[in-house]
Formats: sequence, C-alpha cells, structure tokens
Amino acid sequence: MAEKEEKKVEKKARASGKPSVFKRIGAWFRSLNAERKKISWASWKSVRKNTLIVIVTVVVLAVAIGIVDYLLTQGIVGLSRLV
Repeated sequence: MAEKEEKKVEKKARASGKPSVFKRIGAWFRSLNAERKKISWASWKSVRKNTLIVIVTVVVLAVAIGIVDYLLTQGIVGLSRLV
C-alpha cells in the first residue's frame, strides 16, 4: 500500500514539472558555492590593522565615557551637598 502512495507522489512531482527536492537542494549548493567564489576577501594584514583600530577606538571611547561619567557623578554629589 505504501508503495502505491509513493508512486502517486512521484507521478505528481513529475507531472508538475518541478525537479525533485534533492536536485533542487543540489542546485542551491552549487549556486551557493559559485557566489562564495565571487567574494573578495580582505588580506590578513588589512584585517589585523582594522582590528587594532577598532580595539583602540573602543578603549579610547570607554575611557572618555568613564571620565565624563565620573565628572557628572561628582558634580551631582557636589550639588546635593549644597542643598
């Protein structure tokens, strides 16, 4: 009985004109690989340089925000002592 149902499903798939699921998956992977080959990858030297720039920028901004936070906190505490 299961064989009859499988044959009906296969006939419907062929009748609809769509390729099988496995053929579509294979085509998708071939397309994915073709697109991957088109990617222009950055050089290792460029990646290291840009990573260093990002790390330095994050540290400088963290210090600047910390200083501003400290100054504002001290200002608020100073004002609360006046009142």
